[in-house]
Amino acid sequence: MRLKYLIPLVILVAGCTPAPIERPSGPVTAAHRPPVHQKPGELSRLFAGLTRLAPDADPEVLSMALQARQCAIRNGHVRSDSQRLAVIDYSRPSSQKRLWVFDLAQQRLLFDEYVAHGAGSGDNMATHFSNTNDSHQSSLGLFSTAETYFGANGYSLRMDGLEPGINDNARDRAIVIHGADYVNPMLINTQGRIGRSWGCPAVARDVANQMIDTLKEGNLVYAYYPDPNFVRSSQMLDCGGAAIADLGPGYRGTMPVGFESNVSSAP
Repeated sequence: MRLKYLIPLVILVAGCTPAPIERPSGPVTAAHRPPVHQKPGELSRLFAGLTRLAPDADPEVLSMALQARQCAIRNGHVRSDSQRLAVIDYSRPSSQKRLWVFDLAQQRLLFDEYVAHGAGSGDNMATHFSNTNDSHQSSLGLFSTAETYFGANGYSLRMDGLEPGINDNARDRAIVIHGADYVNPMLINTQGRIGRSWGCPAVARDVANQMIDTLKEGNLVYAYYPDPNFVRSSQMLDCGGAAIADLGPGYRGTMPVGFESNVSSAP
């Protein structure tokens, strides 16, 4: 991971079966206003809050999520007042909690949950990611949440991928947040993992509705895996070459070695 990224800152395979998509007449989440630049002090406060609220989360993943969020706001992709941020760390196995949902304005951790990955992405560990239809793989990067609907998996939340070639096919692939019975830690004892989706970040049914209502309509979801190609090609991390404000000293590190690139960027 290049130094500029080190700012301190989901026995069952079930479906993200595509429901008929009714596209909104215009962008659901794009802000029709000049981009707002957050001050470095504010970013430092946000990062300190996230690391305090979720001490078991990887600080570098949290910092990248905040960096991607700031870039999206800076470029007018999302509203400047978008205050709910979900972070998924796919470098962790599905047998561990790896989804955190934060309220940035109130400095609260709202959810700390298990989340499924796609059956095509791997067994307990997700190692392959895609932006391609019918791959049944999860996608990485920054997503903006959109409208809710009732489909084959019940109450669900559509997402729009904000990263060209990485996740911008999410809506057509019906990559959504929904509840699933197979997101159950009891399965870990019998099969070594929770169940898998067809690419959706599915969560437990008992938290799904509340989480969806928390994140819907213009908030953000950031999904991470330490793939060098993903990090290099993410426009939300590079932000068009623009420097992202440093959130203070204290973190050093490099991109983890030994990871082959398994991200398919074809739409």
